[in-house]
Amino acid sequence: MTPTVTLLTDFGTADGYAAEMKGVLLSRSPGCAIVDVTHDVPPQDVESARLALARYWRRFPPGTVHLVVVDPGVGSSRAALVVESDGRFLVGPDNGVLSPAFLAGSARAFALPVPPGASPTFHGRDVFAPAAAALANGSPPASLGSAYASPVVLRTREPQRAADGAVIGEVITIDRFGNAITNCLGLRGGTIEIGGEVLPMMRTYADAAPGALVALVGSTGLIELAVRDGSAAREHGIGRGTPVLFRPATR
Repeated sequence: MTPTVTLLTDFGTADGYAAEMKGVLLSRSPGCAIVDVTHDVPPQDVESARLALARYWRRFPPGTVHLVVVDPGVGSSRAALVVESDGRFLVGPDNGVLSPAFLAGSARAFALPVPPGASPTFHGRDVFAPAAAALANGSPPASLGSAYASPVVLRTREPQRAADGAVIGEVITIDRFGNAITNCLGLRGGTIEIGGEVLPMMRTYADAAPGALVALVGSTGLIELAVRDGSAAREHGIGRGTPVLFRPATR
């Protein structure tokens, strides 16, 4: 079976940084298949990268190597990790970006050594990519580093339940369509309030009129706010942390 390595970074594609990592991967593991998840994570935005990783890492088959480089602390004392979780492998900095792997049951982490001559500003190329290639070639994670017991684990803030049964939540991320994804799990029916506007829950975007703000349950199971044929974030000034109030339908 062809080994697969996925890439998620904040490098963009203008400067060749992602290509340097691919060069290392293909030089050290010539038979691997590289999947570009995205290189458009906002610069240094660990939270956006964490949420993106959570969407896809277990959609890939067991044995996949997920390489994640959003690393504002590159070259500092933060650890460089290899993680084995749910039959997959993850490689990246210990800054919380790999948190989804630690929230999925049993996970083992190993701290990678920084090889002599590695650039202190580009561990993606000189530390993480070689480790990912070694995993793709079949090397066990324990052979690449020492056991690491205290990784940084970030969690999405849980919504709170009000005395009247309403759910107090917030927007946790904005996708490229300008849809505002909240931390409220979708329940059948009800309304969601944002900025003084009360919206009924709809089934899909097309249930709203063009230009209208709509609330619905997205593909992650979380409630999101969208503008039909537009951007909820831009047109309604919604951002990460914007509060929402969800009132489930009464049975």
